[in-house]
Amino acid sequence: MTDTVDLQLLDRAFHSIMTTMIETTQAPHFTELAADLGIRPDEGREVVHQLVDRIPGWVHPGTDYLASFPPFNVQPTQYRITVDGQGGWFGQ
Repeated sequence: MTDTVDLQLLDRAFHSIMTTMIETTQAPHFTELAADLGIRPDEGREVVHQLVDRIPGWVHPGTDYLASFPPFNVQPTQYRITVDGQGGWFGQ
């Protein structure tokens, strides 16, 4: 990827991550995200970091693993989310 931010790619990535989190209660690994977006794994890693630089989310320190992606938190918190009786999500 270049230093230029591709906002359409970031939008697609946001949608992909949010869809995965809703369907599975887990954040995708950057390689899964890259496959979904049709880009190289190193580009997927960069997209994750570009996104978390723009939202109140973060990767786990020292890694490329999404830890929080608003409104969801991958790690358990005291904020449990249930929708139509189905749970498994945690809020920020």
